[in-house]
Amino acid sequence: METGKEFSALLQVLAGEQQIIQRTDQKAFTLLSILGVFMVFFIVHFPKIQMTVLIFSLMMIYFTSAMGTVYFLVRVIVPRVHKRKVKTLNKDVEKDEVINPTFFAGISQFQSPEEYAFYLKSIAKDDELLYQMFASQVFALGNINQVKTENIRHSVFFFLTALVSELLIIMSMAYARALPFLFPNG
Repeated sequence: METGKEFSALLQVLAGEQQIIQRTDQKAFTLLSILGVFMVFFIVHFPKIQMTVLIFSLMMIYFTSAMGTVYFLVRVIVPRVHKRKVKTLNKDVEKDEVINPTFFAGISQFQSPEEYAFYLKSIAKDDELLYQMFASQVFALGNINQVKTENIRHSVFFFLTALVSELLIIMSMAYARALPFLFPNG
């Protein structure tokens, strides 16, 4: 396979992974905004709520779910990805860690822009090193996407639970208010 085709395929995967990250972040910010709106409405009407055992239970579910949603959405926005150990066939050989100059963590390891530029040029001269650098970036973005996707799934579950419990609170309050009008003799 030609080097140009290998790089082209790798860069397409890289672009796709970056788009997935952007869409996942957008989903997280949108869900956080929607939750904020629902929480404001809930807090404004909170003093008007007549407390019953059912409503109290639903409120505990609501607050717990809202906190779970916020927690997992923050984990989407700021994912925690653990470094994976490199396994080699020969246990006596340790693999040297190559600085990835495409991520801020790698860039920040250099003392000056000149040192960074020199390192980047030295990698660019060797097609294999350059390919490895981009491959490691694609792999890292894939890991980040996996963590973000897991957290967005958890946050959606908690968000829906919070939303359903809030709607059940509203429905039970509406039923309690309408009960005397529906059954005036009861």
